[in-house]
Amino acid sequence: MSRTVAKIAVSAATYWLDKPYDYLIPPELAEKALPGMRVHVPFSRGNRRSEGIILAVSDQSSYEQLKAVLTLLDEEPVISEEQIRLALFMRERFFCTVYDAVRAMLPAGLWFDEEGRRRAKDKNQEMVRLVLAPEEAEALRDAKRMRSPAQARILEELCAFECLPTHDLLLHTGTKKPTLKALEKAGAVELYEREVYRRPQIHVGDTRPLPVLSEEQERAFSGIDALARSEKAGAALLFGVTGSGKTSVYIHLIDRQLRRGRSVILLVPEIALTPQMIETFSSHFGDEVAVLHSSLSVGERYDEWKRVKSGRARVVIGTRSAVFAPVPELGLIIIDEEQEETYKSENIPRYHARDVAKYRCAKANCLLLLGSATPDVVSMHAAKTGRYAFFELQSRYNERELPAVEIVDMKRELRRGNGGSISSVLREELQKNLERGEQSILFINRRGANRLISCGECGYVYRCPRCSVSLTYHSANGRLMCHYCGYSQRPDESCPDCGGALKYIGVGTQMVEEELKELFPDTPVLRMDADTVAPVGSHEKLLDRFRDEKIPVMVGTQMVTKGLNFENVTLVGVISADQSLYAGSYRAGERTFSLITQVVGRSGRGSKPGRAVIQTFTPDNETIVQAARQDYFAFYASETELRKIQRTPPFSEILAVTVSGMNEEHVYRCCRMIRQRLDSLLETNASAQVLGPAPLAVVKVNNRYRYRVMLYGGANGGLRALLASVVMEFCRDKRFADVSIFADNDPND
Repeated sequence: MSRTVAKIAVSAATYWLDKPYDYLIPPELAEKALPGMRVHVPFSRGNRRSEGIILAVSDQSSYEQLKAVLTLLDEEPVISEEQIRLALFMRERFFCTVYDAVRAMLPAGLWFDEEGRRRAKDKNQEMVRLVLAPEEAEALRDAKRMRSPAQARILEELCAFECLPTHDLLLHTGTKKPTLKALEKAGAVELYEREVYRRPQIHVGDTRPLPVLSEEQERAFSGIDALARSEKAGAALLFGVTGSGKTSVYIHLIDRQLRRGRSVILLVPEIALTPQMIETFSSHFGDEVAVLHSSLSVGERYDEWKRVKSGRARVVIGTRSAVFAPVPELGLIIIDEEQEETYKSENIPRYHARDVAKYRCAKANCLLLLGSATPDVVSMHAAKTGRYAFFELQSRYNERELPAVEIVDMKRELRRGNGGSISSVLREELQKNLERGEQSILFINRRGANRLISCGECGYVYRCPRCSVSLTYHSANGRLMCHYCGYSQRPDESCPDCGGALKYIGVGTQMVEEELKELFPDTPVLRMDADTVAPVGSHEKLLDRFRDEKIPVMVGTQMVTKGLNFENVTLVGVISADQSLYAGSYRAGERTFSLITQVVGRSGRGSKPGRAVIQTFTPDNETIVQAARQDYFAFYASETELRKIQRTPPFSEILAVTVSGMNEEHVYRCCRMIRQRLDSLLETNASAQVLGPAPLAVVKVNNRYRYRVMLYGGANGGLRALLASVVMEFCRDKRFADVSIFADNDPND
């Protein structure tokens, strides 16, 4: 007897148990069950009810006895066969389960709450339309004028517009629902439901023509468009100095793709960048633009996803997760500021948007375009070695000059008695801008007021009881806070250990804001960091205020370093250029160079010349000097030499196994045994190297200790498969049931 069997990825299956499980589809569901639909199935020995997703349907199974699918959760597939293949790729590439990958692809509104209800429902609107022919409706209107003027007003409105939302019609005509019902009963009008989309607020001006390209931009556009037109899988790097007009090139490329009937995904690294991007692209492409990012409400994101899936919106703009947008006929993926670490997810699945984009472009035979003023060293190496096509914009649009940059030695400022965070040079430049009515941006990559509070006599420092970090003082609420777990407390009036006086050490955005208010008492200052942009849409309001109210100074973290385009900003100040330079990562130099270069590029983007002041305690540092000169190629040359010695990307792939748990000794022992296992498996592989175990830079977070083993080797699937097998082996080991073990590709921390 024939039977219908579904291959199902089950949500309850952990990584080491993850595989397609065979389930019998009952006859009554056989015609409805399709790949890409979610189901409820019994799982494990206790037949626990669990969600799953159908990967494939066949009439064969190697098992005689099969459990049956309980219910279908969807009326139609929520993911396509292409997305199923992507989920399988992500499982192998990013050490996650298939269901984890599917969960990353779908909006939160499609998932179910604890009571089994979908988190977002379709929104419908009641509409009214004429059933009669226009001439009959007009005759009826005239006949009703004396006997029923309310009905006549409704008919008159519908004669002009044919169909209208019920609420708007009744409000505009001043009538009530029974009047409308009487017309419906008489057969004059019809009430029906129409689906409407919850849209995020987008500030769209008049539809604008495409921007005029300079000769240099036209060359880049023509070359990139030729690659996109070939309909072959490929990748290109667009390198352009800040203000060179990469966005204008993107607009022309998108326009060409839309004309060819293709769709485009544009990724940006920060939610703070999306308002300006959306406004710019919507002014050219209108309702073709959909927005996908985490600041949208559940309903808005669900409806935007539906617009994309149905083909109503063919241009998707969003942050990292927008790379999964279910666009039909994908023609181009653009990753702007492609070097940013925010494109790497730190939660399961730990994917990099660039890797997902590469896979999608390879399968869709289309182009991946990476754009940046400070490209990732790995991407530039791929361009230099011919794996990526390379295009360059060497000058700013309209031939504007790059900002004049001055490096200030803060050690000299200290010797002169200036112990504040703002040097005398920066103070003078700010004063000049205030007098001219021009705006300034100050960048410091630390929120809060002070890095820590310490006792000047015994050295006591407030530390988080759950994490191995000191607490940061926030003057806005007068509390010490941990930026890892959220713990907070009020500081004491004196040292809790010895009673000595407490000193406030270090500088954050709040302290800079307060110092500016002391230096310039009557000057409005706007602060933009994680504390001020927490509410939904608040980053848009802050940026709108800065532009519309021409607030003289904005202080912020790396949210202000990239993508922002304000013509009246002529001064940028980098408060502490050293802050990210000595972090425990091989990328520290690259991140510092990128941050400084990007924020300096926010200055002088209009008709007025720009200036920048970089404050540092190491003014001769090579990376800082290169960033001040905006000399990317000099930085690239020195950085690649260093990485060749370190055997770090692009000269080696880095894989990592991280172990965390409440018992530090147990975590370390598990990590050490993983290292020994890898050593034994790789003893004949001279190209692979294992390092560790070593604690992470912040070893304890929320009472969990974290240690890591690193594996360096060539970029091939063999090492990844080997590491996956080791992780599964130790996850099954009951001796380590109290620890969490996961693998990752080139982790950020």
